[in-house]
Amino acid sequence: MERKTDKKQFVIYLAVAFGLGWIIQIIASLFALKGNVSMFGYLMMGCMFAPLIATLAAGIPFKGMGWIPHLKGKIRWIFIAILVPAILHLAGAALYFLIFPGQFDPELNLMKDSLGEAGMAQLAAQGLTLEKYIIIGVVQSLTTAAFINMFFAIGEETGWRGAMYPYLKERFGKNKGRIIGGIIWGAWHWPCMLLAGYEYGMNYIGAPVLGLIVFCLSTTLMGILVDMTYEKTGTIWGAALFHGAINAWTIYAYLLKPEFADRSIFGPSMVGLIGMVPMAALAIVMSLKKGAENA
Repeated sequence: MERKTDKKQFVIYLAVAFGLGWIIQIIASLFALKGNVSMFGYLMMGCMFAPLIATLAAGIPFKGMGWIPHLKGKIRWIFIAILVPAILHLAGAALYFLIFPGQFDPELNLMKDSLGEAGMAQLAAQGLTLEKYIIIGVVQSLTTAAFINMFFAIGEETGWRGAMYPYLKERFGKNKGRIIGGIIWGAWHWPCMLLAGYEYGMNYIGAPVLGLIVFCLSTTLMGILVDMTYEKTGTIWGAALFHGAINAWTIYAYLLKPEFADRSIFGPSMVGLIGMVPMAALAIVMSLKKGAENA
């Protein structure tokens, strides 16, 4: 996709995306520290639109980003965008528990703790067991959740894949551009990670610095796959769907026994060092394949 951003626009874009995004994350984190998890979640959903606002502020045109999907002959990429994140999450969790079988918790105590007594009582009132609740969650993640999340992810994808990646790929080359873009994408999340324990919690091994580095590694790998989906579908909605599908899968993080919560930096989630191995393998293979095709 052709470059849509010049250097001045890029600087303005980054300033607004980080300035606005970090302010919202700091405010959201203050709510989280006070125990208001709901407000944290709402503000973080709103924060996802900071890159879109930054794109507007920088005067980067939306034209050419693929807002009107033309999916003839590309429908398979819609299924790929939904299924690949699920497979990578599952493969990463399987690898983690293959290495550390004693950390697997079939009773899902972390999920019970997350729901709390009120949440568990609400499930019971609806005639749902925890197992049924999980099955419903899995079905939703493979169907509606990815599409619902897509409408929030479009806020980020307009800025990252629509505006920023084309500029970086044009200036540094496709692979280097994607790597730089992935690091920027990850660093954008740092305030909520440092203040509210986003992704890894607050007391993981190597906290707080290791999480910042590992998360940037995970977003670099995700960014490669999301950007490839964007190129294949030719629509920004394809990137947003892949991003939304990634965000739809949270169950794997709850498979860890509570006493091993400090190992979250390693897995089983796809943002852990071990959990991301299948994603890394796919991203590297696809990058090398594309490099060979362009040679």
